[in-house]
Amino acid sequence: MPIKVQKNIPAKKILEEENIFVMDEERAVTQDIRPLKIAILNLMPLKEDAEVYLLRSLSNTPLQVDITFLTTKSYEGKNTPKSHLEQFYKFYDDIKDEKFDGLIVTGAPVENLEFEEVAYWDELTQILEWSKTNVTSTLHICWGAQAGLYYHYGIRKVQLEKKLSGIYKHEVMNRRHPLVRGFDDIFYAPHSRYTEADREMIDESGLFTVLAKSEEAGYFILLAQNGRHVFVMGHPEYDRYTLDKEYQRDLNKGINPDIPVSYYPDDNPSEKPLMTWRAHANTLYSNWLNYYVYQLTPYVL
Repeated sequence: MPIKVQKNIPAKKILEEENIFVMDEERAVTQDIRPLKIAILNLMPLKEDAEVYLLRSLSNTPLQVDITFLTTKSYEGKNTPKSHLEQFYKFYDDIKDEKFDGLIVTGAPVENLEFEEVAYWDELTQILEWSKTNVTSTLHICWGAQAGLYYHYGIRKVQLEKKLSGIYKHEVMNRRHPLVRGFDDIFYAPHSRYTEADREMIDESGLFTVLAKSEEAGYFILLAQNGRHVFVMGHPEYDRYTLDKEYQRDLNKGINPDIPVSYYPDDNPSEKPLMTWRAHANTLYSNWLNYYVYQLTPYVL
């Protein structure tokens, strides 16, 4: 079944070229079903790239999904054309009286700042508070996961000795949970961050179920409130070349980054990166939509 988006959004054409079924508004109104309403708070700097990654990940399901993209009014990034934001995005004030089946809060390249120092922190906390009563399940990704853990549960973030970047091996910790149904015992996922949520505070709180973790990258998937809050510490939605773009960007800035772990064949950045995480990424997003959104949300929102 399709992802429903606005007719002219550029991501639609890219996904259709990959034979992913994306339905525009005109066709969707002819179907007598209620699609799942999913809001995506896109905090990534390259918003158009993130749209493709997330829509691709959400497309592998028999459910029709109606997407609303959100951005912040208090901070406007420099990497996405204003015309694109005006045409395809809404602000919190536009949707605050609506209810959604699901919400996705993306990562953002601000982890070296204290949460309260982030330009849109007050607006983000307003949205996170709103989600408690207006959203069935919220999926938080990378920095979005750290922000959600801090706001909802007071879990601090910890600075890492160096940037965690690459494709890391993870282990499923609790196979009984539907979110990891269909996962292999060992799977791989991308990470790209300078901080992590405080593992000791997570353990001591007793509020979370750890569904997957990595010896090198730490906790990967956490569940709270029976799935109303899902925290994914990495970027399973990343495309083949996303880490490569970040690596080249850091090189150009003179940061002298380490080569992303287990990413390029023979650690050679001139080689085509290996795609080793897509199947589990698709399974993760499909499971979230099915078991923690569709199965739990009321028909009348």
